Amino acid sequence: MSEFEYKDSYSVQDLVEIMKILRSPGGCPWDAEQTHESIKKNLIEETYEVIEAINKNDKELLCEELGDLLMQVVFHAQMEREAGEFDFDTVSDGVCKKLIERHPHVFGQVTVNGVDDVLTNWDEIKRKTKKQKTTTDSMLSVPRELPALMRATKLQKKAADVGFDWDDVSGALDKLEEEIGELRQAIKNSDRENMTEELGDVLFSAVNVSRFIKTDAEEALTASSDKFLSRFTQVEKLAEERGIDMKSVGIDKLDMLWDEAKANNN
Repeated sequence: MSEFEYKDSYSVQDLVEIMKILRSPGGCPWDAEQTHESIKKNLIEETYEVIEAINKNDKELLCEELGDLLMQVVFHAQMEREAGEFDFDTVSDGVCKKLIERHPHVFGQVTVNGVDDVLTNWDEIKRKTKKQKTTTDSMLSVPRELPALMRATKLQKKAADVGFDWDDVSGALDKLEEEIGELRQAIKNSDRENMTEELGDVLFSAVNVSRFIKTDAEEALTASSDKFLSRFTQVEKLAEERGIDMKSVGIDKLDMLWDEAKANNN
């Protein structure tokens, strides 16, 4: 019987050792053949499952999903341990040092007057340690792999920090309308490449508006998607109740059902 069977409780170190066994000869063939590349999407999926648990306010699920996310960290660290680069302790050491360094008001002699000072110090220390001399350097550090709306928000905030921003939301709205006009022109010209570019500009400008009204663009779009799903579900139900074939009835009739579903929601 393995030393890891039937324990009353397990520690982080147990998790590290279990992953080592799974990756070792005689362990699990699937775990042993994985690479950073092969399981990178698993890391993303587990992260979003943690977010789902938070949104549901489900503490039991949150505990489970945090464990799955931690397992991903241990998994990747074990691969590098095998390669002789670093291990889980190295990862823990690095993040502990970072937390201490970026909280001089807690672990040092720096005095702060609220959250704004904390964030300012954090950004200054981060730029210094990462040798970011310009705002462009800071922007380039924003991962391209982030969700596009989130990345756009971060880039715009960094530009705004040095004054590259509209005075108020009206400027952002005017820019959005300008970009919509350019998208209309690209569509009119049947310019496929320009359509893609202008659509991107419309989305980027919409993110700019979201910053000014202090609304998270990702969350706003998620809420709109939820609303669309809810109303479409009602439209489909109404069509079924009335014997309407959605594929053949035409958009005008479907739009009437949509307005009815919208009114029902209100």
